[in-house]
Amino acid sequence: MNVPDDRRYTEDHEWAKREDDGRIRVGITDYAQDALGDIVYVEVPEVGSTVGKGDPIAEVESTKSVSDVYAPVSGSIIAVNEALADAPELVNSDPYGEGWFALIEPSGDEYDALLDAAAYRALTEE
Repeated sequence: MNVPDDRRYTEDHEWAKREDDGRIRVGITDYAQDALGDIVYVEVPEVGSTVGKGDPIAEVESTKSVSDVYAPVSGSIIAVNEALADAPELVNSDPYGEGWFALIEPSGDEYDALLDAAAYRALTEE
């Protein structure tokens, strides 16, 4: 299982990557996409919406189930990955790259409290 060291993680299997400008890019982990199976539909959040940490921001439908994706930090949605509308399988093929969901302008300093890669690896190996 791939767990990049350059981002933080939630216990709900989202990843958060702080960009150079301080914004937070959000997606689901390799572990999550593998557990979901083949993803057939993704509903991304609305640009401009405000979210709190832990709020549902997206919905992922796979051949197995439907799952929510939760905001790892509070803030405003400033961009979404429009490519997922036509190519939801990007979440399976490239969860840490082209399969991202949203870009959040954080309203607080919650990023550092998220799990680091080692702690997330320990969580998923239990």
